[in-house]
Amino acid sequence: MYSNKLYTPLRYPGGKARFAPLVTEIIQKNGLNGGHYLEPYAGGAGLALILLMDKVVEHIHINDLDPAVASFWRAATDGSDRLINLVSTAEVTMDAWHHWRSVMQGKTPASALERGFATLFMNRTNRSGILKGGVIGGKLQAGAYKLDARFMREKICSRLQLIRDNSKFIHVYEEDAISLLKRCNTLVPAKSLVYLDPPYYVKGAGLYRNSYKHEDHTEIADFLQSGELGLPWITSYDNAAEIREMYAAENSVTYGLNYTAQRRYVGDEVMFFSSELSHVPSG
Repeated sequence: MYSNKLYTPLRYPGGKARFAPLVTEIIQKNGLNGGHYLEPYAGGAGLALILLMDKVVEHIHINDLDPAVASFWRAATDGSDRLINLVSTAEVTMDAWHHWRSVMQGKTPASALERGFATLFMNRTNRSGILKGGVIGGKLQAGAYKLDARFMREKICSRLQLIRDNSKFIHVYEEDAISLLKRCNTLVPAKSLVYLDPPYYVKGAGLYRNSYKHEDHTEIADFLQSGELGLPWITSYDNAAEIREMYAAENSVTYGLNYTAQRRYVGDEVMFFSSELSHVPSG
């Protein structure tokens, strides 16, 4: 189930790029290859980019309500050459960290491009890529690793160049997920897959700038299972009892996911599949 290919410039807690082989198999077995793919909670979009670059799908639609994340994706697709230049030349110091954090938080006036770069800068200099987290090495830079430990200019620029070259196939949105879902049949053709990776039910508030309450999770679950979406979907979650109850009627599979968010551990997670998908894993 693991994929070692990464095309996203962002580090993301709980990123789902490793599911690319599984999702690719589901897309192919259900006759959805060559279609469109939509993620209402794109984050680092690691999975979406693999599906696009490997030509499993022809277009990807990535959405994130967090203006910082959406700003990055707009900069990566609309102002890519200027963004690449910023990555190549920007200083990576604590003074720069304070400046770009202020830009990301909207406290310092900046252009759309600069706001996008601020997100990338904070993602690459904060612990585990958490935008609301602390800087790698601490503010005194007394840790074993310094803030530039993950700011790998050449690798980041290479990935940004690939996104630039495929930008006409990448569609970026900044909307509430439920609002986007209610109109997504106007954005994508019938031959599409919707993959949802909402904020974690238990630990979401500590990882993301936009977390969900119980009622938000319930609203998404009710909408997906109402049939109103009209498209096949997959959703993945932390394996909480409340979530299993919400999706009790759907096919599901549980799995362990190794990832780092301050520390490394195996997360007990679950994936649910809509009834429109006739070929899905079991277990």
